[in-house]
Amino acid sequence: MSGYKKVEWINGANIYEVNIRQYSEEGTFTAFAKHLHRLKDIGVEILWMMPVTPISIEKRQGTLGSYYACSSYTAINAEYGTIDDFKALVNEVHKLDMKIIIDWVANHTGWDHHWTKEHADWYIKDDSGNFTEQNGWQDVIDLNYQNEDMRAAMIDAMMFWIRECNIDGFRCDMAHLVPLDFWKTARQKCDELKPLLWLAECDVADYHEAFDISYAWDWMHVSEKLSKQIASIQHMDDVLDKYTHYPNDALKLFFTSNHDENSWNGTEYEKYGGAAKAFAVFCCTWPGIPLIYSGQEMPNYKRLKFFDKDPIEWNNKFELHEFYRSLLRLKKNNTALQNAGNLNRLVTRADDKIFAYLLSHENNKVVVLINFSPEEKIVFNIQHEKLGATYYNLFSGLQYTLNNEEKFEMQPWEYAVYSTGI
Repeated sequence: MSGYKKVEWINGANIYEVNIRQYSEEGTFTAFAKHLHRLKDIGVEILWMMPVTPISIEKRQGTLGSYYACSSYTAINAEYGTIDDFKALVNEVHKLDMKIIIDWVANHTGWDHHWTKEHADWYIKDDSGNFTEQNGWQDVIDLNYQNEDMRAAMIDAMMFWIRECNIDGFRCDMAHLVPLDFWKTARQKCDELKPLLWLAECDVADYHEAFDISYAWDWMHVSEKLSKQIASIQHMDDVLDKYTHYPNDALKLFFTSNHDENSWNGTEYEKYGGAAKAFAVFCCTWPGIPLIYSGQEMPNYKRLKFFDKDPIEWNNKFELHEFYRSLLRLKKNNTALQNAGNLNRLVTRADDKIFAYLLSHENNKVVVLINFSPEEKIVFNIQHEKLGATYYNLFSGLQYTLNNEEKFEMQPWEYAVYSTGI
């Protein structure tokens, strides 16, 4: 990434996506705030708020419309509360030493955004001079990035949230649909107010010229195919190898669910079946940034409606609280899983089924073994000069001494994480 400095708190961090509408029956910032201490205990560090702006009424889909069809860039969706409620939430997040970023939808607005009447020339028009949209979405219209006044107004709107609400960064929706040079300018101007985290919803290496993190979309698609045994570990390796050719300081966002995936393609249990937790372990231990979506820590087994009220059915059991707590705290506390860590793939002679890797930094080590197959009792050996050490099993807490050559056996979709410190 050229010319920009990452915020220090990105190292070993994680992101939790917050769907305010569906998070509670109330669907408000105030109701969500009641969950902050629980999320802090899991180890959540960065909260990504889905769009907090008001939603257009014209051509609205469903009863409440898409979060991503805004009618103003500098107002709060009244369904969620007031701007003072949002400021109070940001303050509470900061008191807990957590960060908060907001979803920014720069490619398009809703049909009744106030710019459509004030600055109609800020939009792309079709041959008949009408507002238009180029990606097949019915409820939004595209902005014209050849218009310098629109670009300046967009950046001013982004700066509003930094000045007024003290947010810590942006998750930029469909970032690749917006010219890269705009993002470079936006980052330069916004970072002058406060150093921010920049997350791009795209899988394009060049966008790291402006962004810290980009989506691992290609990995997610191939991982789902792997869980269904219609792709191989080699296919996943090919994607991961592609990511190694990104800029040296580029970070990828790994996830098994998010708002789009859950609503349109199914929960992680529909997509991954028995492999859901195994892929979650990968997301939290492979170099990059893990993402957890609202409810995954429960776990949530239902698709949440996108355009209508459909709250998460919290059962207060939080069966995966400790699962994610162990993984997120390991990433935060063991430098082998952070930016300075070194990665070694481990050869198992069952590499078409077993995905194994060792991460190390100074005296810290983490060994991850995952059976990405439904096969039972896979026996394999691992030999590596860095393997030998005394480890703790992350999930059982039991201590093991591993030599430089060791024998293992794994069951279907089984995973194991060994760490030199917990």
